[in-house]
Amino acid sequence: MDSFSNRKNERNSLQRTVRRGILLGFFALSLFGTNAASAAGDIERGTVKSLTCAACHGRDGNSTNPEWPSLAGQHEKYLALTLHAFQDGSRSDVLMTGQTAALSDEDIEDVAAYFSAQSRVRRTADPSLVSLGERVYRGGVHDRQISACIGCHGPTGRGNPGAAFPSLAGQHATYTAKQLMKYRSNERQSDARLNQVMRNIAARMTDDEIKAVASYIQGLQ
Repeated sequence: MDSFSNRKNERNSLQRTVRRGILLGFFALSLFGTNAASAAGDIERGTVKSLTCAACHGRDGNSTNPEWPSLAGQHEKYLALTLHAFQDGSRSDVLMTGQTAALSDEDIEDVAAYFSAQSRVRRTADPSLVSLGERVYRGGVHDRQISACIGCHGPTGRGNPGAAFPSLAGQHATYTAKQLMKYRSNERQSDARLNQVMRNIAARMTDDEIKAVASYIQGLQ
């Protein structure tokens, strides 16, 4: 009976965590979805304007260096929002600040449109990390109030384009883990529009959980 009760309690706890994550996603969408950067770029113009991005992010937006993010298939709104953040200093990166300094609003929208239209290559997760990564991504960690990633980024990691929640599926694990570490240390603060949700989550995660969930995300399709 004790074993059955424990399993039931664990299942109920997991369900509560998933529900909380989903509610968080709806709450953030209702508050911030309409404030995300509008994006109405031209893919053809973006094809030319994105040439300078290719050295780091790949001509088709698929980076071959795991330290640098793949941009292919990322939501247009999120890409535009991120480029504006680098430009105005609300997100800090020496290289990207320089690259975005001279971009007009139209340039940003066109580049975002181009990369959004590309297809991200499929990657795989480390099999040894899938169990923990899936558990954190889909269920969070209830006793440490770590919300499930699925609430905002969806069951397949495709995010939410209307709310400018990024698509994570297939992103380099190295890059994703690095960003979670930056959120945890407060070095990255680009979640200010969302009441610091990413910093609050990452602050409660262990190194092993970050590594595992980043690997799991890399394998999502």
